Amino acid sequence: MKKKAFVAIISASMLVSMGTGALAATKLQEIKAYLNTEVRVQVNGSHVDLRDVKGNVIAPISYQGANYFPIRAISDALDIAVDYDETTQTIIIGEKVDGVSIVDGFKDMYYTKDSAKTTYKGKDYKEAYFNDGPGNRSTSFMLYPNKEHQTLYLQIAAVNGDITALNIEDSDTNTTLKKIDVIKAEEGLVTVQADIAGVKSLYIHGDVKSDTVVFVPLTTSYYK
Repeated sequence: MKKKAFVAIISASMLVSMGTGALAATKLQEIKAYLNTEVRVQVNGSHVDLRDVKGNVIAPISYQGANYFPIRAISDALDIAVDYDETTQTIIIGEKVDGVSIVDGFKDMYYTKDSAKTTYKGKDYKEAYFNDGPGNRSTSFMLYPNKEHQTLYLQIAAVNGDITALNIEDSDTNTTLKKIDVIKAEEGLVTVQADIAGVKSLYIHGDVKSDTVVFVPLTTSYYK
């Protein structure tokens, strides 16, 4: 069973525990339930310990013949992104309908708002990663999806040369999530898609030769 289908089935009966904001809701109903430490969970044939946001192993709540876990614990076990919109009190599992720009919180020495550098082929993207460093070099930056997104859509262009060995990695586990052998200058602005479910931080890096510029429009690169 695919991960998304599995989550869609079980999440309907999961206990919502996304934060203290939910406790302020006006339609809460008090119930009597029990912690059931005898229930064990397997994912794809392997036993897993479900954990809360602090890393503590948790047991399900048994109520009227059903077992309830926090959605966050299930999503972490399945590497499915989960987030909570406090405004609409909506739990979002998997990809979001609207993309979230990677520009929020982006920090790097090559970050710029200079229109001379944020403009590519006549369009001003307002904010960009513009690596025009000297000589043959590695080009790299960090992103922090914080386990709240399913997919990264990264727009990137090579100018005056090629980008080789482009890697998108989970920086906490050093796991390669996406690898592109080469992005050629003549390809223009390309979109690289990577599954980032369950990932807190991303390390994105590649190699370029002298005079090559790496252009990433931050406003149109996004998470979903």
